[in-house]
Amino acid sequence: MTHSHPYPYPDLQGAATRNTTAADLLTAFAKSAPALNAMWQHVFAALDDTPALITEIDRLRTALAATRYQRANLIAAIRATLSAHRDGERDPLYYIRDELNVQTHTRGRGR
Repeated sequence: MTHSHPYPYPDLQGAATRNTTAADLLTAFAKSAPALNAMWQHVFAALDDTPALITEIDRLRTALAATRYQRANLIAAIRATLSAHRDGERDPLYYIRDELNVQTHTRGRGR
């Protein structure tokens, strides 16, 4: 079963390309209207923020994906534990302990 994200991720490469294009166009405009240098500096400063924002969005996407993966594995372990308990297994909590152990030992290595 596949799940699609309810809010599609924006195209970061496209945003970076548009940012570069805008900076190039504004450079040409700035040369033709040097009297507006103070204004151009504000616009260029705003455009300069874009690469750092793109990097942060990418980092957050990666962290969110890892968190979702861990959550899915914990839910699977919980379901296995409930089934094991229902089936009368001797140690139904094994599944949760095992998953918690895996997540604890792989957290530092970036699972």
